[in-house]
Amino acid sequence: MLYSVLVDAYESLERTTKRLEMTDILVGLFRKVPTDLVDKVVYLTQGKLYPDFVGIELGMAEKLVMRSIAEAAGVQIKVVEDELKRMGDIGKAAENILSKPKAVSLLAFMGGEHKPEPLTVNKVYDTLERIARASGEGAQETKITLLSALLKDSTPREARYILRTVTGKLRLGIADMTILDALAISFCGGKEARPLIERAYNLSSDLGFVAKTAAMEGLEGIKKFKITVGKPIRPMLAERLPTPEEVLSKLGGKCIAEYKYDGERIQAHKQGDRVLLFSRRLENITHHYPDACELLRNYIKAEEVIVECECVAIDPDTGELRPFQELMHRRRKYGIEDAMKMFPVSLFMFDILYVDGIDLTLKPYPERREHLLKVVQEADRIRIAEFRLIESPEELEKFFEEAVADGCEGVVCKSLSPNSIYQAGARGWLWIKLKRSYQAKMRDTVDLVPIGAFYGRGKRAGTYGALLLAAYDPDTDTFKTVSKCGSGFSDEELARLPELLKPYIIPHQHPRVDSRAKPDVWFVPALVAEILGDEITLSPMATAAMGVVREGAGLSIRFPRFIRWRPDKGPEDATTVNELLEMYRSQLKKIEAEEQKP
Repeated sequence: MLYSVLVDAYESLERTTKRLEMTDILVGLFRKVPTDLVDKVVYLTQGKLYPDFVGIELGMAEKLVMRSIAEAAGVQIKVVEDELKRMGDIGKAAENILSKPKAVSLLAFMGGEHKPEPLTVNKVYDTLERIARASGEGAQETKITLLSALLKDSTPREARYILRTVTGKLRLGIADMTILDALAISFCGGKEARPLIERAYNLSSDLGFVAKTAAMEGLEGIKKFKITVGKPIRPMLAERLPTPEEVLSKLGGKCIAEYKYDGERIQAHKQGDRVLLFSRRLENITHHYPDACELLRNYIKAEEVIVECECVAIDPDTGELRPFQELMHRRRKYGIEDAMKMFPVSLFMFDILYVDGIDLTLKPYPERREHLLKVVQEADRIRIAEFRLIESPEELEKFFEEAVADGCEGVVCKSLSPNSIYQAGARGWLWIKLKRSYQAKMRDTVDLVPIGAFYGRGKRAGTYGALLLAAYDPDTDTFKTVSKCGSGFSDEELARLPELLKPYIIPHQHPRVDSRAKPDVWFVPALVAEILGDEITLSPMATAAMGVVREGAGLSIRFPRFIRWRPDKGPEDATTVNELLEMYRSQLKKIEAEEQKP
């Protein structure tokens, strides 16, 4: 299959921001793809070569890419640098350079004109894979040689997308959910098959594998998907409510409440002595926590098991819990042994998804908990998360206060109903967070996604003065604006904002962003910032919950302040529009109650 077929589809995707049109374009593409290539096409369309948990990154440094372009076009590196400055897009810059007749004549002068062969999907994929796997001495030169050779065989239009893929800036504006819709229509009889395909994806976290199975075996193959130890399951997420009364009302008057630790959520896979750890974003983080792996080997009594836990930094002298920021010192490539001594960890187990051949994701929470209690042998640094059976708001309030006093963020309340299954990849009302931040107004934080920036003035000239932040709307799979934020940044943090956000700059509003504001710079929704505010207010410029509370107004945050970045969270893990709405409504109730006091 020719790579130009993918390029045709990519250009069509770039021309629209409508999800239905994007789905139709993908359906048209998938129906042209040979079944044995569908997985590679899906990965390339995602801008990657493998699912995230494999841990093989494609990205090449911009300087290496520019050298590859210069070599392929037969021009000086300065030409590439100037064109990139002019265009602001490495793909468009290369397309322009490779389109110029001068580049061709110079190539001929330098040793005979190169006769390109039509690029196939296989050739592009295989070459990119070799680039990604190149390591050791001479790896940089190998990458440059491979990429320049690929560019020599590409048309300028193809080069645009190859280079955007290589630099991690493909940015077609499509989400995984849109791809799932297209797969259901293309190979499984229609959109009504989407729930089954989505479950297959939730169990495997491998969209390419799901696509190839659907293409080769249809819906029957999708129905056979099972949990595989070593492939992370997409995590279940919690909703949030601000008061014990509302939490218990949602959960039928009774629940199990667990401490909400201020750590990193980990999904641990154990097969014999082999242990793999995955973050909530499905990254393989085994390398960072060898001590956690040893704890799991020694104290999890099952041959094959998938468990979830919170990994928390502890004070090595007192055993007290340390804040999340200190745990992030463990996220390093080198010096792991030193980091283990400085920032040891404890594991607090809170769920089990699979044990010795039994899929527990469709079992109710009380049954999963029984299995968890059986397989965990508690010790000093590995324990079941602190929990309590709750049957009244007063009990929940007291347990919440205990959790906060013990250094936790709050509590997670879990349904005990017969339908309290593990909702892989979903956020639902079976788990509800009650955190200090939701007790009155905004005493703590929300997680929002930067989708744009405004240039600074005065002392902030030369950097960004404020970021435009958005909440996630899972109903529409979009990011809806909440407010600008220019407070809370240290001078150092402000200075590094342009460099930090540079990889996510795009020349136009992202298709998944809903915004009335027009920032100076647009970003791909990618990073997550923790924000503290005074209160949630109504604003005609905010698109989050637009028109829900009052016509022509959405939800905003008064006096937002930046607290920290959350590298452990993906954009879809951000605070949702519905969560903001619940927080706003609770805020109103508390204000009304205060006003009625004598």
